[in-house]
Order: sequence, then C-alpha cells, then structure tokens
Amino acid sequence: MTERESEPMPAIDDDCWFLTGPTASGKTSTALRLAEKIDAEIISLDSMAIYRGMDIGTAKPAKEDRQRIVHHLIDILDPHEQFSVAEYLSRSYETVEAIKARGKKVLFVGGTPMYLKVLLRGIFGGPAADWEFRQQVEEQVELHGKEALHRQLAQVDPLSAHKFHPNDIRRVTRALEVYHLTGQPISHQQQEFENQTSTNKQFVFQLCWSREVLHSRIEARVQEMFDGGLVAEVESLLSAQQALGRTALQAVGYREVVDYLEGKRDLAETMEQVVYHTRRFARRQETWFRGFPECKQIEMAEELTTDQVVDQILSLVETG
Repeated sequence: MTERESEPMPAIDDDCWFLTGPTASGKTSTALRLAEKIDAEIISLDSMAIYRGMDIGTAKPAKEDRQRIVHHLIDILDPHEQFSVAEYLSRSYETVEAIKARGKKVLFVGGTPMYLKVLLRGIFGGPAADWEFRQQVEEQVELHGKEALHRQLAQVDPLSAHKFHPNDIRRVTRALEVYHLTGQPISHQQQEFENQTSTNKQFVFQLCWSREVLHSRIEARVQEMFDGGLVAEVESLLSAQQALGRTALQAVGYREVVDYLEGKRDLAETMEQVVYHTRRFARRQETWFRGFPECKQIEMAEELTTDQVVDQILSLVETG
C-alpha cells in the first residue's frame, strides 16, 4: 500500500532579490535602503520573526520600519505553533505573486539558511510513501534498535547517513524507503533535483564581516537585547496560556532566558551564554552560505554608510 508523498516544490522566481548574512550583520538597515532604491517589498527570511510577541530576541524590524517599507511573513503565528520549511515556501509563492501584481520588486531579507536553501533550490518531493515498508522498519527498530537501522542506511546511502542522526528515525526511514522504492539513494535524487532547478539568480547578496568585528557586533546586539527588555519579553510569553513551542524555543536567547528564570544561572552567565550561542550560530550561517555559489559577497566595514553598502550591491547588478 502506498500514499502520495509531498509534491516537489520548485525554487522561487529568478527575478527575486535576496539579502542575507549572519546575525548582527546589518541586514535590516541595508534592506530598508535597498528596498527604497529598487521599489521593493520585503519578505522575511527569518524562521523566528514569524512568531508574534518574539520581537526583542529576534531583532524584528521596528514598527516604523515596517511602515516605511511593507514587510511580509512577520508575526503570522503564535509562539506555540509549528511551521515547516514547505509551509514557508508555499507562503512565499503566494506573497511573491501578490507583490508582483502590485508592480513591486521582491526582496527576501534574513539569515535562516534552510529558508534560503528552499527558495534557491526548491524542495524534492520523492516517491509515494510505502506504509508496508514503514511498518517493517518499525518492527526492525523494535528488534534491533535505531543504530542498526542507521548502519543499514550507511550501506546504501552514506551521504544521508552522515547527515541524519540515528535518533532521527523519520528521516532515516524515509531515506531507506526511497532507496527501497527506486534503487537510488535519496541524496543522489535530491542533488539531481537541485541541479535541475534554476541557477540563474542574479540578485543574491551576503553581508560579510571579519570574524573579530562580527563578534564585537554580536556582543553589542546581545547587550542591546537585554537592555531593551528581553527578560520581560520571555516572562510575558511564558505567562501566556499556550506559552512557547518547541520551534520557538530554538531561537537563540529564549531558551537561555528561560533557564535564567528557572534559576539555573545568573544574569551575567545568561548573557555570556547568549553571546556564545549567537557566535556559534553565526559561524553555522556562514558555513551554509558558502554552499550557495550564486551568493555575491558584500564586504562590510564600520566606516561604510548604508548608502555606500547599497551602492555596492547595485553596482554588482549593473556589472553582472
């Protein structure tokens, strides 16, 4: 017995603009000026800005900035709700169509690598689910354990086995299922799908800072968040009837403040933890961005004005 798996979802239109970069790289101010210059509306590329009430810890654009330039996919869910990358891509299709109907350009802004990936590469759907096979896999796990299942995947699809932890039963099972149904590793099929998607995106830009300066900017950002009321924001979220969901708690800063409120560490240690985790996240972001060859790097420096940065971007567009 089989059932349809998710349909493939193509990459977003080639004429969309993208501005990305690690946390604290200056995306918001640059995006506002760029949007004015190219007559664009902004679509958030931030997996945490979708949540209402999570404003300070996500460095969400201020209300006056959202009045200056129309923003989309911000404050669309409550913090207890879940939101998949497929849902994000689907919402993006609809939003892009509406923006273009108004005669505006589209500018995606944010630093969530997985969101950027699905916009640039699309989502591989794969063959229909085979529920009989999945039942067999469940029985194997009960008899032999998760590690044995993971070793089985490593034999037929080492790339997927390297990516998926043995505890990630859902993805390990799906990878084995695809191999069972097609005789080809899912990693190979995903790569083929991505290679077939459009790679003609000319307007993808990444703000790049030296490691030392970025670390300093992150420290300043964290201090600003705490001075601006991050602890009170988390207290307010926790007092709400449905509180923070699993996804929302993945936002750097929120889990650490929850631990502080539960007495697990003092405020100074909490701030140090947020700085440390933000730096780690920024490194992961930069690693991801290197996987997008169409991403044009914009070298940043403290002495550059926002207009100068935007002029760099527009100059790259003019020169191709």
